[in-house]
Amino acid sequence: MRSKLAYLYAAAAIFLVATLHSQQWKSVASIKDSAKPFLKSEMIFPLEHWHNHASVIVECPNGDLLVCWFHGSGERQADDVKVEGARKKKDAKTWGPRFTMADTPGYPDTNCTMFIDPQGRLWLLWPTILANEWHTALMKYKISSRYQMEGPPQWDVQDVMHITPGQEFVETTNKVMDEWEKNRPESPEAPKERLDAYITRVRKMAADKLSRRIGWMTRAHPFVLDGERLIVPLYSDGFSFSLMAITDDWGRTWKTSTPLVGGGNIQPSIVKRKDGSLYTLMRDNGPAPKRLHQSESRDRGETWSPVMDSELPNPGSGAEIISLRNGHWALIYNDTTNGRNSLAVSISDDEGKTWKWKRHLELDPPGPEAGQYHYPTIIQSRDGSLHASYSYHLNRKDLEKDGEGKPKRKTIKHAHFNEEWVLAGEK
Repeated sequence: MRSKLAYLYAAAAIFLVATLHSQQWKSVASIKDSAKPFLKSEMIFPLEHWHNHASVIVECPNGDLLVCWFHGSGERQADDVKVEGARKKKDAKTWGPRFTMADTPGYPDTNCTMFIDPQGRLWLLWPTILANEWHTALMKYKISSRYQMEGPPQWDVQDVMHITPGQEFVETTNKVMDEWEKNRPESPEAPKERLDAYITRVRKMAADKLSRRIGWMTRAHPFVLDGERLIVPLYSDGFSFSLMAITDDWGRTWKTSTPLVGGGNIQPSIVKRKDGSLYTLMRDNGPAPKRLHQSESRDRGETWSPVMDSELPNPGSGAEIISLRNGHWALIYNDTTNGRNSLAVSISDDEGKTWKWKRHLELDPPGPEAGQYHYPTIIQSRDGSLHASYSYHLNRKDLEKDGEGKPKRKTIKHAHFNEEWVLAGEK
């Protein structure tokens, strides 16, 4: 009897080990298959002559993708500009119909951004341009808990984001201006007269309460720190530098960081280091050399280090940086110092000290017929793959024309790929 029981136990053990080994092999094989490099991309809607620009992408809890952008006959100068959106259902091959996300009649609604908060709510943030100049921007936001169905989100909250920099803003700005006057950088791109005029204008604006409260705009994704603090990266074309709006109660009250004052550093994007500090890269809106600007914060985004150039080229165009779940960083950007004809994704395995891998989503030879592939945004979805959206503006002579005789050249493009595709390098 004992020998028979021993035999049965042994047989059961062998079967269990074999089953676990088989499942483990299948799991490894599945992971191996999922790690094959891939890239898929498509236009969200057909090319048209209308201006479509500055998109942001998010993944909904149900797996749908949402993209928003601004659309109209121009930008700040065109009062018909509104924020549009589109949805790609989970596992769908095509994007659904476009819909309106925000439209202030008679005013341009421009540089929008989105994110989904820890409560699962969708936020849309954007500036309405009050007087057709960027420095007259008024920040707004909407919040929705009903956005995972066909058509546009149903908004629960709509409000103005009151940006109220105080005396610390004035002091920090003047301190940097003092340093510039003492250690005046001399270069053909920043002659003395031009720099003096900028310093005078910035001092005057910083001292004026209204000038420092309006004109701030969004671009990159907002950043949720430790699930409890929302940091909204902002920038001003009037000041030509950046600022962080911070809320610890999900929009009931807002405060601002110290300003990130530099030589034309705008459109910040934030990532968190393993030591808890925050790091930001910003578009270069100043004189040459054209490089992404950088800064860091060690007090949860409230104060920031002096702005410096990074080693990353930038032609004066937006970029976005994110941290992947494996600890790597991904950066999507125009990797040139002149022109937006080259759009790349780079990967760093040492928190931005080096960027060992790079691959292009778009690459045209420089010249009058080169396209512009710019203002990119990037996320990592729950399955570990990467999604990007960006402005896709063609400039060829052979483009199809619409009924008004205008070339169909602009849309928003979506790209779906994995980190392995970037690590594989250029072919």
